[in-house]
Amino acid sequence: MTRTPVAAGPGSRVGLDVRLLVPALASWATLVGLQWAGASVVAIGSVAFAATSVGLGCLVAATARNGRRTWIASLGLTAVAIALVTTCCAGHEAWRSVGAVRDLAASRATVEVVATVASEPRPVRSRPIRQHARGQQVVVRLDVHELTSRGEHRSVNSPVLAVADAQWLQLNWRERIRATGRLSPAQAGDEVIAVLRPRGTPIVVAEPPSVVRAADTIRDRFRAATAGLPSDPAGLVPALVIGDTTTASPDLTDAMLQSGLSHLSAVSGSNVAIVLGAVLGIARVLGLPRRTRPWVAFCALVGFVVVVHPEPSVLRAAVMGAVGLVGLGTARNAAAAPGLAAAIIGLLCWDPWLARSYGFALSVLATLGLIVFARPWGERLGRRLPARISAWGPALMVPVAAQLACAPVLVLLQGSVSLVAVPANLLAGPLVAPATIAGVVVAVLALIWLPGAAVLAWTAGLPAWGIAWIARLGADQGWGSVPWPSGPTGAVLLAVLTGILLFAGPVVAQHVRTHPTVAGAVLFLVLGGVTPVPDLAWPPSAWRFVACAVGQGDALVLATGPGHAVLVDAGPEPQVVDACLDRLDVRELDAIVLTHFHADHVMGLTGAAQGRAVHELLTSPVTEPPEQAAEVAAWAAAAGVPVRQVHAGELLRWPGLTARVWWPARIIRDGSVANNASIVLAAEVYGSGRVPASDSGVGGGSGEAPATDADPAQKGPSRPLRIVLLGDIEQEAARAIARALRSDPQVQAWPVDVVKVAHHGSANRDDTLLDMLPAPVAVITVGADNDYGHPAPSTLAVLRRRGYTVLRTDQHGDIAITPAGEPGVVHVATRGP
Repeated sequence: MTRTPVAAGPGSRVGLDVRLLVPALASWATLVGLQWAGASVVAIGSVAFAATSVGLGCLVAATARNGRRTWIASLGLTAVAIALVTTCCAGHEAWRSVGAVRDLAASRATVEVVATVASEPRPVRSRPIRQHARGQQVVVRLDVHELTSRGEHRSVNSPVLAVADAQWLQLNWRERIRATGRLSPAQAGDEVIAVLRPRGTPIVVAEPPSVVRAADTIRDRFRAATAGLPSDPAGLVPALVIGDTTTASPDLTDAMLQSGLSHLSAVSGSNVAIVLGAVLGIARVLGLPRRTRPWVAFCALVGFVVVVHPEPSVLRAAVMGAVGLVGLGTARNAAAAPGLAAAIIGLLCWDPWLARSYGFALSVLATLGLIVFARPWGERLGRRLPARISAWGPALMVPVAAQLACAPVLVLLQGSVSLVAVPANLLAGPLVAPATIAGVVVAVLALIWLPGAAVLAWTAGLPAWGIAWIARLGADQGWGSVPWPSGPTGAVLLAVLTGILLFAGPVVAQHVRTHPTVAGAVLFLVLGGVTPVPDLAWPPSAWRFVACAVGQGDALVLATGPGHAVLVDAGPEPQVVDACLDRLDVRELDAIVLTHFHADHVMGLTGAAQGRAVHELLTSPVTEPPEQAAEVAAWAAAAGVPVRQVHAGELLRWPGLTARVWWPARIIRDGSVANNASIVLAAEVYGSGRVPASDSGVGGGSGEAPATDADPAQKGPSRPLRIVLLGDIEQEAARAIARALRSDPQVQAWPVDVVKVAHHGSANRDDTLLDMLPAPVAVITVGADNDYGHPAPSTLAVLRRRGYTVLRTDQHGDIAITPAGEPGVVHVATRGP
């Protein structure tokens, strides 16, 4: 492995030296594996020792053979790189574990800490239902130096993440504070070793260093200078220049994310490269000696980092930006790949927990794409552009190369492949440099003349306004993204397809030039196969019941008439349940029934109500867990939706739907109190807006038998769909329901079409209730690859032995069921996972 030649233009063949990249990437992968496994200091140290031994042995062997076995030398170099980063990781882990923070977090102790603010306090964009109850939440990383708990004072060196209220937004970076709160464990492999939930207001005990205060003055005056701009540029210019996103509106942030421009609203390697490029250009114009210019650029880089605040993400961006600038240089392109490798190893030694950071991965891949693809592609493009703008080629190819290299990681974050990201970046790319450079000038001028800086801010605001317009335009395109497999499988698949595209691209281009008709036909067929089109068969006509695929949670829709429905539970994510209701063209909810208050049933509530009238909210009388019950109550009060608790024996009526409440009849303290307090409904769904005049016999209970058109023997399209929804009840509640129903003769005369299986198919069940509910179909609402093992294999076996056809939302996607003419026969349609 020596150098890979990369065509750089006429008369220029610059070799790309990739020999150090393999050791760098191998050491990165090793750290990811160790951290993912939650390895201890001893385990990490053992890997470091083994890698050191292998590395030294290979290097000695390669030297003895006079370098003829280059693969031995490469293996040795890789082992040495792994040894270096794992040794640093072990040292960091040992240093930050000094003290008793982990033990106190495991016992969830209440502590008083003295700590330094190690990151900018950032508001968490929580779901609106949480905001109604808890207000704004803030996260901030702290470096804890002193800790007092249970009467004992300790000196520690531990990073902790504080999850606090809005008062913590007033803290400044590098301030020393005193705070009290409760510790809890962090996830294995996290960059912090505990989570602190503070109580009360933090007390500042020491101001930041003078350099930091000077930097904060620059930031404050810069924000003041841009405050007079319209909303979008006023929020975007500080984000572009100093990484300050606090003034950007949430809808602009969402638009930037959906259009693939979110990297512009944080300090990234491209920002650094732009600033350094401008400084070097000014130095060249001023005639500074060539040897002096790097030092000028270095001083500018240090000043830029200090003003932005040298947090890990900023230092990462500074290093990668410097490497990227080298990669765009003609003479130094050969040094860019070794520079990237050195940057990877150096950053991982400095902060090993960057290994699992999406930001680090995106920075590395974007820089790799820049140094490998941007310049050669740009020069090829330049040869096809008019002479006056031919030099713009490499700059225009930067967003394309970066987006292509980052796509496999972006799909992990977004679950889809953006079709607008590359066009949006191409359009926004020419506006980034003017906005950034003008913003830096405004920041400098604001120190000495704020009114003049406020006027000059428009030179940065206008291009930023253009970027915001492009972001909103991209986000508004309904075809802007293609669904893609989630998780590592989807990332690997996209990486393989991208690699095939890159390697096969020149061959394909040649065939396009020689056989344009054939190429056009193939392109048409491919686009026809992958372009999403509206599902004309969804929803099926006269649907009565739909189980929405919302992941690990419930969202069940019962039709009550055209555009109307009752929703039973709202799932865990607002956007997902909103999309499901949109597909069903549900414009009005006659009621939302929350079977219980667990997050996977209630946190999508705001999405269900998005753009729809909600007439009432029915809940379990058991308000467990109390925090989420309070969130629901606060949301309903703010939204003006009346709330009512329901109990066993009630008969619920809406147009096109009646339902008997089978449970809860009492509180069960065994097992999960919340699950065993789930509302259980036995429903007859007509869906046409017409309900028989006498239907009190639905699902058993007191009253007379159903009227003629609700009779079990009734045939034709007016026959109701009979369904039992079991919520998340466990075996204790199931046994109690079975005992109650056994004494009700009307239940035996009430044939069931569909059973929604309790608790996502959990093994914590009682089969007696299933024996009383013979039905052709059992629906299990469950998320793919969930951490709970749902549905349990034993539950699936029991259902199949009893003759149920089992439908699962993780395998079938949205599930729609309509009654057939014969009782006990239903039509099923699925939308696919």
